[in-house]
Order: sequence, then C-alpha cells, then structure tokens
Amino acid sequence: MNRTPKRRVIVNIDSLVLKGVRYEDRHAVAQGLQEQLTALFSEPGMAERLVGMGDVPRLRTKAISIPGEASPRQTGTDIADGIGKGLMR
Repeated sequence: MNRTPKRRVIVNIDSLVLKGVRYEDRHAVAQGLQEQLTALFSEPGMAERLVGMGDVPRLRTKAISIPGEASPRQTGTDIADGIGKGLMR
C-alpha cells in the first residue's frame, strides 16, 4: 500500500490587529479565524502548497469585506477566507 506521508504545517500569527472591532469581541474574532484557517489548511493539497511557499513574513490580501451584521466569529471566518484567497493567487 502506497501511503503519502502527512505534512504538518505550523502557522504562527505574532500579532493580529483588529481595527474597528470591539475589545470584548476580539476572542470570538480570533476563534473564527483559527477555526476557518484550520479548515482551509486541511484541504487536500494545501499543505504542499504552503510548504512550497516557504517562510512568508507577510501575506498581502485584497480588501476583505465584512457585512455590518456579521457576528464577531463570522468576522474571523471571513478574514480567514480572505487569507485563503490570498494564498491561491
């Protein structure tokens, strides 16, 4: 049986600047971000893509639009989706 070894990707976010987010919502935004990044980075082929990129000190993305009625957790999810789109360029 030919098994492909699993890749392990470690992402460190040293700081997260959230402008326009209420102080008390910061943990929910971070939780949504973490959960969605985990889901995105678990997709088939994503680990290889990330490893191929090497160290990325800064990732620039296009503007991320967040609906005003979005919950803090959904805001984090939307931010993660924007990061995922930035990786696919």
